[in-house]
Amino acid sequence: MFRLTRPLFNAVKRTTGITGLSVHPNPLPELVKTYKSTLGVLANIPETSVYRQGVEALTRYKLSIVESANGDVAAVELKLNEGQIEQALDVASDELSLASKMLEWKAWEPLEEKPEPGQWEYIGQQTTVSSS
Repeated sequence: MFRLTRPLFNAVKRTTGITGLSVHPNPLPELVKTYKSTLGVLANIPETSVYRQGVEALTRYKLSIVESANGDVAAVELKLNEGQIEQALDVASDELSLASKMLEWKAWEPLEEKPEPGQWEYIGQQTTVSSS
């Protein structure tokens, strides 16, 4: 398989072909920085939070892919399976933004008001509301 080095990759790729998504000049270091920033924000969310557990595991996995690729953008794109590297960077930025909002919202805390009876019932399913 043909491996693109950074200069050759930049020479070949002029556009993502996706409206509004520009080619990033150096995406892998930016992706590492974004993943590490996300992990930093997640560290402020309680370890018992299901959101933190899921996103932290996924972010660590993606970070390990990027770090083990030795600068091979094509390998990262293939292993992440999120489209082009710029799309992966876009997803990572969105997750960082959401993690910051989850920290602000304190989504792991109990509801301030108890839900109305039947609020969490769906068609054909009944759920119970905990009294915590």
